[in-house]
Amino acid sequence: MPALQKISIVGSGSWATALVKIFSESGVQVTWLLRSSAHVDHILMHRSPQHYLNYLSLNLDTIHPVADIATAVNAADHILFAVPSAYLESTLSDWEEVLPPGKRLLVSIKGVVPGTGEIPSVFLARKLGTNARDCIVLGGPCHAEEIAMGRKTYLTVSGFDTTAVQEVAEAISSPYLKVIQNQDPMGVELAAIMKNVVGIAAGIVRGMNFGDNFLAVVISNALRETRTLVDTLHPAPRDLNDSAYFGDLLVTAYSGFSRNGAFGQLIGRGYSVNMAQTHMQMVAEGYPAARGLYMLANAAKLQLPLLSAVYRILYKQSSPFNEMRLLEHYLR
Repeated sequence: MPALQKISIVGSGSWATALVKIFSESGVQVTWLLRSSAHVDHILMHRSPQHYLNYLSLNLDTIHPVADIATAVNAADHILFAVPSAYLESTLSDWEEVLPPGKRLLVSIKGVVPGTGEIPSVFLARKLGTNARDCIVLGGPCHAEEIAMGRKTYLTVSGFDTTAVQEVAEAISSPYLKVIQNQDPMGVELAAIMKNVVGIAAGIVRGMNFGDNFLAVVISNALRETRTLVDTLHPAPRDLNDSAYFGDLLVTAYSGFSRNGAFGQLIGRGYSVNMAQTHMQMVAEGYPAARGLYMLANAAKLQLPLLSAVYRILYKQSSPFNEMRLLEHYLR
């Protein structure tokens, strides 16, 4: 019997919903902490999510939706956060105490926490009184929509504590899911954050109808920038060709399910950031990530032309056309 039999998952979006599906169908008892009692009541009545992936049928024998933080914390020793980075600080504003001893923090968030310059595992560990090196990171490459459809998926479970990683990995069992164990959580986390910025860049290229030839060059250069960023900010032995790194980047750059790609396409077609956000009605993690990573790269004195171009387009109202023409001189 797996050592992990209960988990509490924090988050109401599509990725949190997909994680609830993964763990619950593996026989793990999932306590699902949602934003409101109305959301809980909807799930209890309809056996399906209220907003995201609402075509799913949820097994309420293994899924227990709640709106009370204390109930979720007390229900399991593993607490998994899957909240968009833009909402992470406000989510924690209602958490009055640090995590009790013996609780394991898991993180599956792909963005820099706005205003802090911190990746989610570091931010959460600081706020909840745990050690960031004890956090376990869940990564891709995977889209929530394909998990909902039961399509073949590779999920990465990463952490420094190999025993803890193995416990989480062995608790997940599904005919369409392969779990990869990894010992580079911060590298996985940084690569996952950068890939959302690359997703926006790819979307901008598509939105401007620059074509697949140019897109391929942009993405190949994005791989180089990701390597520079990750290896500089968190030096460690790793093979960035593994699916947790470049695989996650490629699926975000090319998939039609990528919300960052959709956001980028709108920007490339001339939408303002506010107009694109209103049109999508979903969070594109690459938007706050672009500013957070740009600040981290500047502090490390890194020259990352693609990241800089996306940052200027999103935050300095720079013309996508001008930025892509400028970027051409740096691409190789």
